[in-house]
Amino acid sequence: MSHKDTGSGSSSTAPFLTDLHGRTIRSLRMSITDRCNLDCIYCHNEGYTGRGNEMSVDTIVNIVKVAHGLGIDRLKLSGGEPLLRKDLEDVLLRLPDMKDISLTTNATLIKGRALSLKEAGLDRVNISLDTLDPDKYRRITRSKRGTFDSVLDGIHEAVDAGLTPVKLNMVLLKDLNDNEIEDMLEFTRSYNGDVILQLIELMDFRDVPQHRINAWEVERSLLSVSSGVLVRELHKRKKYIINGAEVEFVRPIDNTEFCANCNRLRVTADGKLKPCLLVVNDLVDVSNAGEGELPDLFRLAVSKRVPFYKVSRSNKNGS
Repeated sequence: MSHKDTGSGSSSTAPFLTDLHGRTIRSLRMSITDRCNLDCIYCHNEGYTGRGNEMSVDTIVNIVKVAHGLGIDRLKLSGGEPLLRKDLEDVLLRLPDMKDISLTTNATLIKGRALSLKEAGLDRVNISLDTLDPDKYRRITRSKRGTFDSVLDGIHEAVDAGLTPVKLNMVLLKDLNDNEIEDMLEFTRSYNGDVILQLIELMDFRDVPQHRINAWEVERSLLSVSSGVLVRELHKRKKYIINGAEVEFVRPIDNTEFCANCNRLRVTADGKLKPCLLVVNDLVDVSNAGEGELPDLFRLAVSKRVPFYKVSRSNKNGS
């Protein structure tokens, strides 16, 4: 028997949520806190700009159970830094038995908890690591000396606990870490397939345009040294195989294909459904809703989804 609560509803018979543009929602990304112990120079806080009260364990569980009953079978928990919540294991133990439950973390606090998270029902982790240089790490994250070592320890412990594949999220920053891709690939190779690199295009939520890379040049560079290219079905994102290591390039900016294949709904830390990451006026408050009210609120949120985010960028075509 699963250690998780099976909840109400099964994705095999669920009344799926499909938006007005034909996209069926199968994934929920939930921020369970907006607190963080780092202050990264590029942080977008999941597109949420407020400072609200954190949801209770009961609220989190109710939202996820209703989402599961509506056909959502993948959950990613995020923050802020979700490991700042001491009740995270309590949340995991009460969640329905979903296809995939993952966590995005900076890994500074995972040491000593990786095994308990795994035993509570967490399947895998995404870990933010933008550089292998401790001095650059402190500059990017504005953290204290020694934090970098805690992250490395956290990665090791996550792998040992079976929270795999661990995906390393590396936000590419021009003139800061854009010359470290091969070093990061070599680092992931040392884990024999248990760690995968994800390169992420910078999103300018903190007005740092000087660090935006040319995404087209990065893709051309990856292609030139890869022995094979795979395409993920979800967002049509490319995965490059480079000397035995796997690297995926995530491009959410000026990427209508990314939006056109989006099957994700977000929940902010204070309990609001957020249909689109980059749209600011589409929130649906579910923080005080009962289980009977939640399905209609989910449908309302899904009805607000736009076909793609419209923005003009000078480098859209690599210029």
